[in-house]
Order: sequence, then C-alpha cells, then structure tokens
Amino acid sequence: MAAEVAGTISRAARREAEEPHSLVARFDADRPLSLDCGVDLSPFQIAYQTYGTLNEERSNAILLCHALTGDQHVFNTHPVTGKPGWWTTMVGPGKPIDTDRFFVICSNVIGGCMGSTGPASTNPATGRPYGLDFPVVTIRDMVRAQAMLVDHLGIEKLFCVAGGSMGGMQVLQWVASYPERVFSALPIATGAKHSAQNIAFHEVGRQAIMADPDWHHGRYLDQDTIPRKGLAVARMAAHITYLSEPALQRKFGRNYQDRDRPTFTFDADFQVESYLRHQGSSFVERFDANSYLYVTRAMDYFDLGDDFGGVLGEAFRDAKTHFCVVSFTSDWLFPTADSRAIVHALNASGARVSFVEIATDKGHDAFLLNEPELIATTGGFLSAAARAHGLPEKDT
Repeated sequence: MAAEVAGTISRAARREAEEPHSLVARFDADRPLSLDCGVDLSPFQIAYQTYGTLNEERSNAILLCHALTGDQHVFNTHPVTGKPGWWTTMVGPGKPIDTDRFFVICSNVIGGCMGSTGPASTNPATGRPYGLDFPVVTIRDMVRAQAMLVDHLGIEKLFCVAGGSMGGMQVLQWVASYPERVFSALPIATGAKHSAQNIAFHEVGRQAIMADPDWHHGRYLDQDTIPRKGLAVARMAAHITYLSEPALQRKFGRNYQDRDRPTFTFDADFQVESYLRHQGSSFVERFDANSYLYVTRAMDYFDLGDDFGGVLGEAFRDAKTHFCVVSFTSDWLFPTADSRAIVHALNASGARVSFVEIATDKGHDAFLLNEPELIATTGGFLSAAARAHGLPEKDT
C-alpha cells in the first residue's frame, strides 16, 4: 500500500511540471527570457499563486521568494503532498504577511518542477522532457522571470519582496536589479554569496543523484523511472545543514528507533537515522532530481558583490528600499556573519536598514517554523513600511 501511495504521489508530481494546480503565466516566442548563460528561453511559463486582493492603486503587492525546494504553494494545501503551505506561520489573515491587507504573490522559480519551465518540462523542439538540455539558470534569471510575471500582473512597484535562504538571495537580487521597483525588502537567513562549504554540500548531493543508475544521464523520465536513492541521499545530506546540533540533540539524542538496544546491523537503529531516511524518501516523491541539480547550481553561482566589481555596497547604491535583515544564532548554513556583511554593505550605500539576530536553537529552518521573535519582527517591520508607503490601516 505504501508503495502504491508513493507511486501515486510521484505521478502527481510529474503532472504538476506541465499542468500545475495553480495560476500560470505563459510567455510566447516574442517574449523570451534572456538567461545569463547566453540562451533565450522561449516559450516558457511561470506557475504562481496569489492570496488577498490587489488594491486599486496596485500598491499593496508582496512578492514571496521560495527557498531551494519550496514552490508557489505558500498558504494553500499542497496539491501533491496534501500538506499545508510552507509559510503558514507568516502568511494569512492576521499574520505578519496579512492577506487581508496585502496582495501576496509567489511563483515557482524557473528551473523548478511545480509548473514553471524547468528540466522536467517538455522541450518544444523535441517533444521530450528537457533533462540536461535545459539551460543552466542563475538567481538573476529567476528574478528576471519574476519581474516578467509582475509586469504580466500589471504591477509597477512591489510594496515588499521577502524570502529566506535561496529566497533571500532572490530578495537581494531584486533590489540590485530593480531598485526602483522594491519599496521594502525582507531577506532572512541568507547571504550575498554562497560559501565554499555550502557549494561543497551541494556537490555531494549532485554527485549522489548522478551516481544513481536510474539517473540515465538526466534522461530518467524517458525511461519512466527516477533516481530515488541518489535524490534521497542528496536530501538527507542537505537536511542536516538546515538543522543545528542542539536541535538534533534535543529532538533525537542517541535514542533508538523502536528498540532498546542495537541490532548490530546497518538498519536505522537510531531515531535520527530513521528521521533522515523519511525525509529522503518523502522528498523523492515530490521533487524532480534534475531540478535539484539546477537550483543548487543557481545558488552556487550567486555572488552579488562580484557583479559589482567585488564591492557589495555598489549593488545597493541606487536603492531607496527599506530593509529588514534577519539571521538566527544557530544557523550555520547562513551564519549571522553573512547577514552582517549585507548590513555593512547597505550601511555603506546609505540604505535604510534594520537588523535583527534572533536567538534560537532551531538552525537554518527557523525561518519556516513558529518562531515568535521572527513573527514579531516581521510584523513590526511590515506595519511600519506600510505606513511609510501610505497604505491604509487594516479595517478592524
């Protein structure tokens, strides 16, 4: 029964790549997406969700940028897993990102697998999935596509762009690429460049996928299979980086899984082993392996300062954007030093910026969890920014 359920979920995930359960903006050959690699992607589509109502002035729009393995399903039930959206702690009526006050947009990134064009999409030139024929994309490419979506929605200026981790990278790129279009920015648990250590973890994951015999040099969908084992190991390795040692110790310690002594085998004796195996196996059913290669590579290439002669402050030189930068004390994937580097660059450019380091043992994933100080910080920042932007107070 479990295998049948997994197969059903996997097939549903494949369908989402072409026919997503969300809104879709399609761009024909006359509107290509110019990529950093020198390729014009055309035609292409962007899958997205919206929540709340756009006001008459079109001035209350918030763009949410998802993290590495996220998607557009921020607040609604996920169409593949049946689970709640990935940021229900922050988004919804009465939440900091209040859907009774703001018009909230979130799109699946280019290169993703939940309806925006990516390696699992059909290549119109061949009638087969792109696989590795899909061009390599960057964070800037993702933002270019989002800007085209925002244009498609008839929105000239965004009230706020917000996101954590890879989403935070997109936030920074938005301000660098379109400073006049972003009134406020909320980059959380992120950095202006990917570290050597983070690139190394990503490479381990990519090699695990490509070493799986079912990967077929990226042509596994043609073979009606997926590289389950390799993708699961990639997810397991990555998931460790999202947590912290105190959190792992508090949650699992050295507790055995459904036993009181070791089996003297290589079964999942410890609870933490069982947890990671579950994370790996469940991830395989909802995410495309090639997309994992592409989005991790996009993060690896990200170095915002390098685009401005190595001076990060120059990326924000023309920005009038109001910033709130947030980090977590136990985040070793994007430690507080990364956020401080962003804040120093913003200060050097004369930008308006506030900075909060939140004490928590929840690690990098704290931005996705019910963290009261994060909720209070973001709520206060957005309320103040809304007043500065001239948005009316919420009716009570």
